[in-house]
Amino acid sequence: MLSPSLARADIYRYVDSDGVIHFSNVTKKGKMVGRSGAKAPLRRVSASELARTPSHYDPYIREAASLYQIPEALVRAVIRVESNFDPRAVSRANAQGLMQLIPATAERMLVSDPFDARENVLGGTRYLRVLANMFNGNLQLTLAAYNAGEGAVLRYGGIPPYEETRLYVTKVLQYYHLYRSNVA
Repeated sequence: MLSPSLARADIYRYVDSDGVIHFSNVTKKGKMVGRSGAKAPLRRVSASELARTPSHYDPYIREAASLYQIPEALVRAVIRVESNFDPRAVSRANAQGLMQLIPATAERMLVSDPFDARENVLGGTRYLRVLANMFNGNLQLTLAAYNAGEGAVLRYGGIPPYEETRLYVTKVLQYYHLYRSNVA
């Protein structure tokens, strides 16, 4: 079995010479304004569990990852955590499809049928790209915004203090690192 390490995110704030406020997970000349970390370890993920990752969505994942310059392993990890590869999944908040797009986000990302696997993966990956651009490539903030909304991340100046969001970021990162290491 593979044992995940806990994800942590130290957030630093600094103001550049133009007066623009920046947040980063990399220390610069600013002060730390937030620290997050999961309180309890996640359950272990076995290699056989990752091996059960469906491959029939791989062409959509490859297409979207290439088009939006997001790592395939990250798209796969988000799908795993969001829907466990169920294209018909619907959450309590009415998030739909493989990447669990809420209707407003699906519309923003030009997805007309969130239950169409290809459309959903393209729209969800497009949204990851929008968020990655918004948060200067900071992976933890990008994932936190995917889960809690970009407004919450901006409002808190980092990962929001929502346990669900903190666990979500940790879990996606766990799968991302496992998929990246070609275990699955």
